[in-house]
Amino acid sequence: MELMRTKYGVDPSLRTVYDTLKRAELVWITGRSIHPKADLETQETFKKNFRDKVIESLPAGIAIESVDIWFQDEARVGQRGTVTRTWAAKGSRPRLTRQQQFEYAYIFGAVCPTRDEAVGLVLPIANTDAMLVHLEHISAKIPEGRHGV
Repeated sequence: MELMRTKYGVDPSLRTVYDTLKRAELVWITGRSIHPKADLETQETFKKNFRDKVIESLPAGIAIESVDIWFQDEARVGQRGTVTRTWAAKGSRPRLTRQQQFEYAYIFGAVCPTRDEAVGLVLPIANTDAMLVHLEHISAKIPEGRHGV
């Protein structure tokens, strides 16, 4: 609003500013974080050369046309207790109990956008065995005669 006042000599209400931004199809969002050492040029090169890298990694006799590319990720979800606020006498710092145990679940997911297929699992632990179960579920979605990467 300060910019509108100084540059254009207009003093709009906050509601007018929000309505104008909405009509311009702008939204108030949290930006994606980026690692300070991220190399965007290297990332773009990887994206451009991805198909060639996949082809190079295929065993002899497997054509790229018979390959489905799957994208996979896993995440931990859960809740950890935190110290909360409490009413206390001014100047005091009361000790509060904090919940010490943790309850987590691990979500494994994979998608093949070309074939519009997806697999998702919620497991109590993330380890090699859990990943093998996840890969078995992905394998079950790959048709006979095709290969998954």
